[in-house]
Amino acid sequence: MNKQQRRPWVVGVSGASGTPYAAAVLRGLLAAGESVDLIVSRASRLTLLDETGIAFRDAHWREDLATWLARGADGKPDSFDVSGRLADALDDVRYWAAGDLAAGPSSGSYPVQGMLIVPASTASVAGVALGLSKDLLQRVASVTLKERRPLVVAVRETPLNGQTLKHMVTLDEAGAVVLPASPAFYAGATHIQDLVDFVAGRVLDAAGVPHGLYRRWEGELGGSRE
Repeated sequence: MNKQQRRPWVVGVSGASGTPYAAAVLRGLLAAGESVDLIVSRASRLTLLDETGIAFRDAHWREDLATWLARGADGKPDSFDVSGRLADALDDVRYWAAGDLAAGPSSGSYPVQGMLIVPASTASVAGVALGLSKDLLQRVASVTLKERRPLVVAVRETPLNGQTLKHMVTLDEAGAVVLPASPAFYAGATHIQDLVDFVAGRVLDAAGVPHGLYRRWEGELGGSRE
């Protein structure tokens, strides 16, 4: 009997500030039993090092990824348990180097469910909108659009200039979901992780992946204070 074909979500991490958003999305996907293909851009490695102190290395990416996913948004290590079920899920993650334009997801024939760019820098937004394909992240995003697969772009920048706004409109018209990393406060956040999880949850909502990362609005004023 043939094994069921693996159809992962591709998660692209660009160089914008917001690596805790990416970690929360990755934990959410793995907790939901989803397969993941991961692309970490060269610029995002610098951001990750600056925001978490973690050096993401090609030769040791599994260990570095586990350390990253265990770290909370407040910078505390071992805030999340990456043993047991999550450790098993990590074994199914595939990592592709950002410079590997021959990687599996660079082709439309490679089976994936869609792509999530978290966080998305204005440079990556421009590259995808213009179809530049300067690295694997941009190439996979272009493939995702041409194959009419879901593409969620979690833009992390403020303020936004006119050119970036035009690029975002281009992405929207091409079928992508443009999702600014803008946390809400009605969910009753009491910790920075709650704000991060809200944005990550909205990304997963856009992808149709079930999760329990934040308290949903139920039409009751003051519910967040209960």
